[in-house]
Amino acid sequence: MRKWENFLHPPVSKFPLVEPGEPNLMREFFPFVEPPYITFEGVSVPPCMPAEIYVTDTTFRDGQQARPPYSVQQIVDLFTLLHELGGPNGVIRQSEFFLYTKKDREAVERVQGLGFAYPEVTGWIRAHPKDFQLVKEMGLKETGILTSISDYHIFKKMGLSSRRDAIDKYMEVVKSAADAGLKAIRCHFEDITRADFWGAVVPFAQTLMEFSKESGLFIKIRLCDTLGFGLPWPHAALPRSIPKIVYYLMAYAGIPSDRLEIHSHNDFHLVTANTVAAWVYGAMYANSTILGIGERTGNCPLSGALIHYVGLKGTLNGGTYARSPRLQNTSRRRGASPSRPGNHWWAGTSIPPRPASTRTAS
Repeated sequence: MRKWENFLHPPVSKFPLVEPGEPNLMREFFPFVEPPYITFEGVSVPPCMPAEIYVTDTTFRDGQQARPPYSVQQIVDLFTLLHELGGPNGVIRQSEFFLYTKKDREAVERVQGLGFAYPEVTGWIRAHPKDFQLVKEMGLKETGILTSISDYHIFKKMGLSSRRDAIDKYMEVVKSAADAGLKAIRCHFEDITRADFWGAVVPFAQTLMEFSKESGLFIKIRLCDTLGFGLPWPHAALPRSIPKIVYYLMAYAGIPSDRLEIHSHNDFHLVTANTVAAWVYGAMYANSTILGIGERTGNCPLSGALIHYVGLKGTLNGGTYARSPRLQNTSRRRGASPSRPGNHWWAGTSIPPRPASTRTAS
């Protein structure tokens, strides 16, 4: 029996797109002159963890935006390590890659040549129809595309005049993916923790699911906590509550768990907590990077995701989280600067011989 299936869920409803007239920048949460305010409300949501959960990897995409680029051989070495850590059952399910440069494509070809079932190689492209040709040429089954969802991005960054303009633009790209013969795409809801949840996020998500049903294109939604504003508590208010974002998308908007993935950043030091909360409240996939290396303050560390996978599942399902100095060695190789301190418990070479954890057990 599934662990959480005894909860009653509300009926799925259709939510219309709401146009704000002017950008809703939510100054009550994001004053700009101070850190964002944490607001609670008297409404919670229940845990609803899927029967199966998985880790995904963005070391070779987001991770490379925060350090000197890996060489092709380093990518091959680290991808092989991901395969070993995730085991034969694919606990580490997917790993995403850039496709734009000759080096990017060579790296993809090299890791594809290893013949591993897991992690599955996926792409990352701009929201431009012609870029799908790159995905097809590389023989990939899935790619991520950028679909920013907050008014900050839609009005201020992209310079569009309405949410409808943004969603129409995104849907043109999604339809191009179906026309190009792709099997699956992953829409990255950038800046979701500053977005109008009921007025923009849910309507767009439901539009995607309707098109998926009509076209046969499998569409996943990556919930991008782009600036790390997410909060791991079910009583926290939207748009920052990760439990509410995930649970409401699933229970109220009808988005299946296998279509939901969390992608968090660590600007406010809650990246691992938010990632685990997404699992607990309904998302099947949790995105991570080796050693937490990622843009600005980084993403969820792969080690943290694996530890809490075991905590939730009671097993690593054939994978391993054994300490691996090879991670640090690969980061140092060929002149690349060390990516994280040497005392990182999972990959460091300067681990104290008697850590505090052993004293607590004595």
